[in-house]
Amino acid sequence: MVNIEIDEGSGFCFGVTTAIRKAEEELAKGNVLYCLGDIVHNGQECERLKKLGLVTINHDEFARLHRAKVLLRAHGEPPETYATARANDIEIIDATCPVVLRLQKRIKQEYDNTPEGKEVQIVIYGKNGHAEVLGLVGQTHGKAIVIETPAQAATLDFSKDIRLYSQTTKSLEEFWQIVEYIKEHISPDATFKYYDTICRQVANRMPNIRKFAAAHDLIFFVCGLKSSNGKILYQECRKVNPNSYLIDQPEEIDRSLLQGVHSIGICGATSTPKWLMEECKKVILNEK
Repeated sequence: MVNIEIDEGSGFCFGVTTAIRKAEEELAKGNVLYCLGDIVHNGQECERLKKLGLVTINHDEFARLHRAKVLLRAHGEPPETYATARANDIEIIDATCPVVLRLQKRIKQEYDNTPEGKEVQIVIYGKNGHAEVLGLVGQTHGKAIVIETPAQAATLDFSKDIRLYSQTTKSLEEFWQIVEYIKEHISPDATFKYYDTICRQVANRMPNIRKFAAAHDLIFFVCGLKSSNGKILYQECRKVNPNSYLIDQPEEIDRSLLQGVHSIGICGATSTPKWLMEECKKVILNEK
């Protein structure tokens, strides 16, 4: 008899859980509710909420909207979004994750308190174009520098002051690599301060998911294709268990992989709903 275990530590982080709860509460009232961008980087969950009436719009559509109700997802938004809402009489339901909100305020404070005429590089370790990163860069009127990898730290100007922050869902290990590189190269005439702003609820999943992946013969990592957090966690699974497979939905399970396997683990990203992992288990057990 094959043993199938769903990782208890996988599934929505509290920021995503809150955003989805707020959307469901509003939709239950029968109101029209728009969401600026995908509420979560998971196509299956977005489709579920769409059936409940959630309308996903982009920033161009948002700018043309008037007297409507719009939910801001956990990733957060730049100041311009709030200005547009005020101008267009849009009611905002703000589901920005508290961790992201604190980070936005810290970066804005850093930018606003920089003495006039002094050049300080505000650097964000994150994914260019990611919704959260756009919101963070927006706190600096677009002046912040985004680096995606430790290698890109070499492009910084080490003769100028550097203030380093991180997107909340990035790799803790790579963040410290960037810190060490800057420490080694910064000019003695410049200052360097760094702030570990990575969400611990996300960071702690890495050692946990490594342990989970190592405990099974076969791993199905369930994750939406847009999830940057999911790609990082999946690679952690692959490092300890090469017999790990990334799937977006239950229909992608290759049954030939199940032959001769005694233990199967199902896990996912912070954007993966628990119900989707349960559906995968049912497919494996031929209950669907």
